[in-house]
Amino acid sequence: MEQIRLLLIDDHILFRDGLSRLLALEPDLEVVGGCGNIAEALLVLSRTKIDILLLDFDLGDDQGNHFLSSFRNAGYKGKVLMVTAGMTAKESSSALHRGVSGIFLKHNSPGTLAKAVRQVMAGEIWVDPKVIQLMADRVDQPETETASPLLTEREQAVLRGIFEGYTNKEIGGQLGVSDGAVKATLQQLFQKTGVRTRSQLVRIALEGTLGPVR
Repeated sequence: MEQIRLLLIDDHILFRDGLSRLLALEPDLEVVGGCGNIAEALLVLSRTKIDILLLDFDLGDDQGNHFLSSFRNAGYKGKVLMVTAGMTAKESSSALHRGVSGIFLKHNSPGTLAKAVRQVMAGEIWVDPKVIQLMADRVDQPETETASPLLTEREQAVLRGIFEGYTNKEIGGQLGVSDGAVKATLQQLFQKTGVRTRSQLVRIALEGTLGPVR
């Protein structure tokens, strides 16, 4: 079994140590180290292969978002999963624009974090439902809404189902339509947005490109 190599970046040492021990129980996850600041993390990255950074948003006097470019400039080509107590809709959108692969809230269980890590490693996006709701409720973005492609009520419903992690069959069951009808709507969304995968669709929607999802 190939290991997913993780680096924890959080300024609370008790949280780092506790999370490291819990994640170490997962057979496919390897916590390579834990860092309290970006300088320490860059040093580890220069010496060790890391698949996913688990990056806290609030790093004492600064924010994790500010350091995303530092990792890329240092040559890090892996993925970044924000692990945070909370972020605003604007902060979440900024993180996604900067290329993070997910936003995970600390109130969730270690098992859920392990699931998020695996999903991110597989190339998907993980965003906590509370963050999705926060971003979907944001209405103070007139420029974005003006330029957004107009989505039908069915497309909005399918997009919401994708946000919540449902399969096409489950979305169809909720809407009272066939699996084929959901697939057709998904293809319409792909054509309107110019993307090719569900993951890309989720990313642009969360970034605000499609305006608020209701």
